[in-house]
Amino acid sequence: MTPFQDASQIRENWQRVTERIERAATRSGRIKDEITLVAVSKKQGIDKIIQAVEAGARVLGENYVQEAREKILALRNYPIEWHLIGHLQSNKVRLAVSLFTLIHTVDSLHLARLVDQRAQVEGKIQSVLIQVNVAGEASKSGVLPQEAIDLAKGVSQLPHLSLDGLMTIPPEVDDPEKARPYFAKLREVRDGIERELGLSLRHLSMGMSHDFEVAIEEGATIVRVGSAIFGPRG
Repeated sequence: MTPFQDASQIRENWQRVTERIERAATRSGRIKDEITLVAVSKKQGIDKIIQAVEAGARVLGENYVQEAREKILALRNYPIEWHLIGHLQSNKVRLAVSLFTLIHTVDSLHLARLVDQRAQVEGKIQSVLIQVNVAGEASKSGVLPQEAIDLAKGVSQLPHLSLDGLMTIPPEVDDPEKARPYFAKLREVRDGIERELGLSLRHLSMGMSHDFEVAIEEGATIVRVGSAIFGPRG
C-alpha cells in the first residue's frame, strides 16, 4: 500500500468510526461530543499517526511509556493530547507524569501516591482514572469492583491528583453484546462511588475497536480505538 493509499484509508476509517460513535450516542440519548475518541497509536509508525491526526485525531493513547516518549517528542508540534492506557510500572511514574494528560490505569494506592508525589515535583495536578478489573481476570491489572470504593477514597484525598473516573478492559469476547454486562458493571461501580463518597466521576473509559458502540450505549465517555482506525498492526 502506498503512503497516499494508506492516508486515504485512515481518513476513511476515522470517518467511519466517528459516524458509528455518533449513531451509538444517538441510540442512547446522548450526543457525540460527550464521547472522547482516543486513537490507540501503540506500535504505529509516526507517518500513520500523522495521517490520523490530519484526519481529525486529537487524543492519542499509548500503552508503553518509553515508546510514547519518542512519539511525543517527534510530534511535539502537533495539537495532540496523550493518554497512558497501558499498565504503569512504578519505575516509569516520573516519566509518565511528565508526558501524559490522563493516566487511565491507576490500580493501587501505592501507585497513586507515587504519581501524586511526582505531580507535586512537576507542579501539576495529574488527572487519573482507576482501572477496575470487572471480571476478576488474573491476567489483567485493576482492582476488583468491591475494592474500587476504598481506592477511590484514597486517591481522592491526594492533593496533586484529580480522580476523573474509572477504566476497564473486559474479557475478550467474539460478540460485542457479551461485553455489555461488564460495561454496565463499571457504570454501577462508578455510581456507587459517587453515592458513597460524594464524588463526581465524569469519565468511564471503556470500549475498544470491536465493542465501543456497546460501551457508549452503557455510558462510556472515552473509547479507545486502534485497529478500526489504523488497521491491523503488521
